[in-house]
Amino acid sequence: MRGLKPARNQVAQALFRPTRFIHLNNVVKLLKVSADTKNLTLGKSIHSHLLVINQTSFESSIHPLNSLINVYVKCNQIPTAQKVFARMPDRNLVSWCSLMAGYLQTGFSLEVLKLFKNMILVDGLKPNEYVIAVVFSACSDSGKALEGRQCHGYVVKSGLVFHQYVKNALINMYSKFLDVEGAMRVFSLVPGYDVYSYNSVLRGLLQQGFLNEAVQVLDRMMGDGVKWDSVTYVTVFGLCACLKDLNLGLQVHCRIMKRYLELDVFVNSAIINMYGKCGEVFNARKAFDGLKGRNVVVWTGIMAAYFQNGCFEEALNLFSEMKIDDISPNEFTFAVMLNSTAGLSALRHGDVLYGEIVKLGFMDHVIVGNALVNMYAKCGNIGAASEVFSDMIYRDCISWNVMICGYSHHGLGKEAMAVFHDMLAVGECPNYVTFVGVLSACSHLGLVKEGLYYLNQFMKTVGVEPGLEHYTCVVGLLSKAGLLDEAEKFLRSIPVKCDVVAWRTLLSACQVHRNYGFGRRIAEFVLEMDPNDVGTYTLLSNIYAKAKRWDGVVKIRKLMRERNIKKEPGVSWIEIRNVTHVFVSDDCQHPESIQIYEKVKELLARIKPLGYIPDVAGVLHDVEEEQKEDYLSYHSEKLAIAYGLMHAPSEAPIRVFKNLRMCEDCHSAMKLISKLTNKIIIVRDANRFHSFRNGCCSCSDYW
Repeated sequence: MRGLKPARNQVAQALFRPTRFIHLNNVVKLLKVSADTKNLTLGKSIHSHLLVINQTSFESSIHPLNSLINVYVKCNQIPTAQKVFARMPDRNLVSWCSLMAGYLQTGFSLEVLKLFKNMILVDGLKPNEYVIAVVFSACSDSGKALEGRQCHGYVVKSGLVFHQYVKNALINMYSKFLDVEGAMRVFSLVPGYDVYSYNSVLRGLLQQGFLNEAVQVLDRMMGDGVKWDSVTYVTVFGLCACLKDLNLGLQVHCRIMKRYLELDVFVNSAIINMYGKCGEVFNARKAFDGLKGRNVVVWTGIMAAYFQNGCFEEALNLFSEMKIDDISPNEFTFAVMLNSTAGLSALRHGDVLYGEIVKLGFMDHVIVGNALVNMYAKCGNIGAASEVFSDMIYRDCISWNVMICGYSHHGLGKEAMAVFHDMLAVGECPNYVTFVGVLSACSHLGLVKEGLYYLNQFMKTVGVEPGLEHYTCVVGLLSKAGLLDEAEKFLRSIPVKCDVVAWRTLLSACQVHRNYGFGRRIAEFVLEMDPNDVGTYTLLSNIYAKAKRWDGVVKIRKLMRERNIKKEPGVSWIEIRNVTHVFVSDDCQHPESIQIYEKVKELLARIKPLGYIPDVAGVLHDVEEEQKEDYLSYHSEKLAIAYGLMHAPSEAPIRVFKNLRMCEDCHSAMKLISKLTNKIIIVRDANRFHSFRNGCCSCSDYW
């Protein structure tokens, strides 16, 4: 650019020398230089020259004025371009097309359509392939499907459809309208294919989930020998990611390496995303480490890869590395970080991220708001989740779903249903995930009739096909209500194949409702489905123990040893001042285990006058009553609660997380401990959150 400065000065001097006249052909060439370099100052100088020599009002001036419009369009000066256009004594297709392209590039698609109509009605011009391509792009950007189809009819009649520009624009338009059939019809019936045609079709098929059809188009593209560009590679890697087809992904990556192609940031991000979705975090990291220049897109991509594979801590560590690399996060980075924080239930870390989000001004981004609501809900602070949701300026379907499912996970069925009704009131259409939250809320509230109504009628009304998750929720709904026979009949009658989880839901309810004979029959059926399901062995052993069938307990444990099936130990953890403390039942590994045990003993002694009676029937060992009470006393959640009472700030709620379902004895004890200590105690077990305060639980003992 430095070399242009002296030349630019010479041009300016030549333009404004009174006796000098520059031929219009040279003016057009200079305007092209101005447009190509986006040099607005030079363009304005030439415009002034044209005014001085009075060459803006004659028919011969159409070419330089078209070039002048092009300069203002390229320099993003659309109002000025519009003024030049309006004052032209005569206009041709180039004039109209240049201004249309300017409006399209700046997002004013409707203005393009108005100009197109005026071009035909006012100037009586017939569009060429370039004008039509711009008009199709305007229709797709503005969502004007009817106008787009009308233009399609025109290009078929006029024969313009056979121009490659027009065909590509048509395919792209139908893809953006989510009309895959329309795009494929144009693609198949109109001859002539190039990389842009294939890219548009592949992208449309991928966006609509027609993955097998996309693979067929890719095979056809390979057969036609079409040269790929960076958009092709991004789309194909996206296809591999959706299919989780690592083999195809490796072949495409190999193709790039063999051709020594120089990759842009989008292709590199697509490679990392593909490996992440295919479960190959090591390869994703290897691709990331091999990059010379990394921007926020690539950093976010590798963080997302770790998050998708459950490596939440590694994702959070990368966030710190990115900041050391002096890369500023964007809204997508924060969304990944918040979801990783939710995966770890690291509430304090989430609070820190929230502060950064507010400081950097990302609160108005829907994706960030959704991730914040999800993080607070999963970290046990449903009040904060509700506040963030209420403060969101913009919401999408995901926003409503996260709030409904968050309330449901906390057992707050009434609140979940209230949000669902608000969602319907504002005209947001519920989807598959919405009804998982709604049916779960019905389960927590014991609303059997309402739940069956949503499944059998309302979902059909809004066009949502019930899936396995919905049926599993209904099994839970019937089972919790004690309708075990109905739950079994329901499971055997539904049109999808049930997995072990659905049957185990019924089996767990058999234990809760003490229907041990029914439970044994269901357990035997489940073990036929999956002989290695550890959860079923554990539940069946518990059923035998509660029925005092110790021979059955011995039999199950022997069977587990023979099949090398190990029961998952009960683990609870609590975060105090950014340090996570983990406890196992009867754990003596903690440095303060002696003080913790003393605290548990003290708490249990103090709640006995309040009505606590150890539930020795829940002890699954054939031992004396006194020993049974000792077994109950030091469950992992009791140890975690005791530690929290010892060290948590006095005004802060105690939040404990457990990997298994909380036992009935611990549930009873937590209610009374909350009353004794006047503390809010929140426990998340394998199924839901329990919020204890003043001697009551949010589940109302219906769990």
